[in-house]
Amino acid sequence: MKAVLFDLDGTLIDTAADFIRIIQEMCRNKPCDLVTADLIRTQVSEGARAMVKLVYPELEIEDPVFLAHRQRFLDTYGEDIAVETDLFEGMYALLEQLESQDIPWGIVTNKPRWLSEALLKALHLDQRCAVLVCPEDVTHTKPDPEPMYLAAQQLKLNPQDCIYIGDHPRDIDAGRNAQMYTILAAYGYLPLQHKDDLTAWQADCIVNTVEELHQVIQQHVTLKQNIDPRIS
Repeated sequence: MKAVLFDLDGTLIDTAADFIRIIQEMCRNKPCDLVTADLIRTQVSEGARAMVKLVYPELEIEDPVFLAHRQRFLDTYGEDIAVETDLFEGMYALLEQLESQDIPWGIVTNKPRWLSEALLKALHLDQRCAVLVCPEDVTHTKPDPEPMYLAAQQLKLNPQDCIYIGDHPRDIDAGRNAQMYTILAAYGYLPLQHKDDLTAWQADCIVNTVEELHQVIQQHVTLKQNIDPRIS
């Protein structure tokens, strides 16, 4: 293993609290019954459209009114992107361990670049992240392997030399399609319709905590060090 790549929301960074804050405020302004935090969490990985649809189920997603609400959601989120957001517990230690071993880490996400960059800057990760691939950088987004190939190319590595970690079937599909070692982050925002049978995702490994993730990654680092002692 020569690099570790993460999905962003629900895998590397725990962003749900800020999405919950905004969606529930939209409910109050509508007004309508509050969407529960647990339900919002299951839709985070599906994107802004899915979360806003929880508030406006009666509107078609191409309706100009719905699109205006979606844009309002994105604008509100962008203005205060990390009020209650932070890395998952234990993730700072994992990143520091990778950096101490000269293992680059990066992000492949379907989150728009302007929001991804703002989030990384707010958490002081923008200078530490070795590669950031967003939808604007590719023709085909996850689950297509194109973003994975681009990340590996920018790191000057073969895709097979990378681990990819995600909390959505499209993450695992994209990693598998690029022949990366895939890890399902079961501690993340598992989509409601896919959370009952995690083995069906066909990930190489499933972890339930960041601590387990750390252990799996270090096992791969150790194996690589045994094969090639030049790798620190």
